Amino acid sequence: MEYRTLSQEEFADIESRILYEDNHILAVCKKPGEISQADKTGDECLAETLKAFIAQRDGKPGKVYLGIPHRLDRPVSGACLFAKTSKAMERLSAMLREGAIHKTYWALCCSKPEPAEALLEDWLIRNEKQNKSYIVRKGPAAKLARLRYSYLRSTDRYHLVEVELLTGRHHQIRCQLAGIGCPIKGDLKYGAPRSNPDGGICLHARSIVFEHPVRHEEITVCAPVPASWKGI
Repeated sequence: MEYRTLSQEEFADIESRILYEDNHILAVCKKPGEISQADKTGDECLAETLKAFIAQRDGKPGKVYLGIPHRLDRPVSGACLFAKTSKAMERLSAMLREGAIHKTYWALCCSKPEPAEALLEDWLIRNEKQNKSYIVRKGPAAKLARLRYSYLRSTDRYHLVEVELLTGRHHQIRCQLAGIGCPIKGDLKYGAPRSNPDGGICLHARSIVFEHPVRHEEITVCAPVPASWKGI
């Protein structure tokens, strides 16, 4: 399989966004608006760009393997984890199913949460046509969503909230924060008053902590916030 050749600017951009890499795993800081893996839009995804980068950097003539144990939604930025071997992919996927990978997010919210910290437990249902989740009463189609948040600080207009994700439901953080009156900046779908210029939302996968799938040592990956998060 042949990959397109990245331009000097694209190559440097990807290289600068690598947060962690070894023979088994690769963690990259995803930009708002990028898609983690191919979808119906047909837009080039981060996974394919990374494969082209690895092939070009390492002089690989054949197919580059890159598994995607988890993905970030298109408007979300931050730490995105990939597997460079099938063994790492299998073990990372199992750890995600078992809740052994700890994910922390930062969200810039339009309102300050009250109380300043809390555990949120809601039942969510996903509307496929709208690509949106709703908080509902417990029922056969609803799924339990759990997260823990804590208020960190404020800018003149927005409020930084740290979220520990305890379950992995569709649009969970966006839906649950909106449910307590704290929609995320730029997130029109969940109640923000205006969009962001880059089309993304101010939800950022700040860190991932997990046991290395081969060496079994603790790995912590931390992603810097986008430059557009001024004053944070």
